Amino acid sequence: MRRNMGTLYVVPTPVGNLEDITMRALRVLREADVVLAEDTRTSGYLLRHYDIHRPMLSFHKFNEHQVVSGIVSRLQGGESMALVSDAGTPGISDPGYLLVHEAIQAGVEVITLPGATAFVPALVSSGLPCDKFCFEGFLPQKKGRMTRLQELAEETRTMIFYESPHRVVKALEQFIEAFGSHRPVSVCREISKIHEESVRGTLEEVLAYFQENEPRGEFVIIVGGCSEKSEKSEEANDSDYSENSEKPKKLSKYQRKQLEKENKL
Repeated sequence: MRRNMGTLYVVPTPVGNLEDITMRALRVLREADVVLAEDTRTSGYLLRHYDIHRPMLSFHKFNEHQVVSGIVSRLQGGESMALVSDAGTPGISDPGYLLVHEAIQAGVEVITLPGATAFVPALVSSGLPCDKFCFEGFLPQKKGRMTRLQELAEETRTMIFYESPHRVVKALEQFIEAFGSHRPVSVCREISKIHEESVRGTLEEVLAYFQENEPRGEFVIIVGGCSEKSEKSEEANDSDYSENSEKPKKLSKYQRKQLEKENKL
């Protein structure tokens, strides 16, 4: 039955430099019956740049629930479609999940091409551990934002966040509140564009930089994971003692047991 159906191709598009697209992606876009675009104007510019002329259909977060069933029906009828977002890989902080899920449920073949996404270059160039990481994408704008950050305070893996320029300073302030001021961070903006920049340091240092330099462009924020003893706990402990006070010596598990035995005698 599937042989008579079309195929849904998920096609990554450049996040900045138009050369960051694969030859395979260009071929799929040329051969697709329809290109599903988050914004037909943005995708139209990309297609024209590569002299690709295919019918386009709008597919974005504001209409996906209304049009998804019709798209799946067309795929079942034999049409092949290429799903693109404005930049990067559809489904990663962009529309795509719903259509992919519904297509799979309907028995349609889904093929996702490898390609551009913003967080991978930002992560690798951050200088922070990238063997294990968690992708958070955009945090809730209001309700639940600090609750989520507090849940992540003990996360040991490197964390990845997307943020818009007008919320970067506020985000860094909230990260300090949740993670402590000395947590390492790399803030990357305008990836693969002329003004690409990575600002690295502690949360406190990077916040100071963007308080003096107006944030511009789209941002990927890479935050180091929590160490065995979080910086925030250390800062809280430090505040309990004056500079001249002697801090109590931390006892090992064995020493604590020995001390408990002595207190019982």
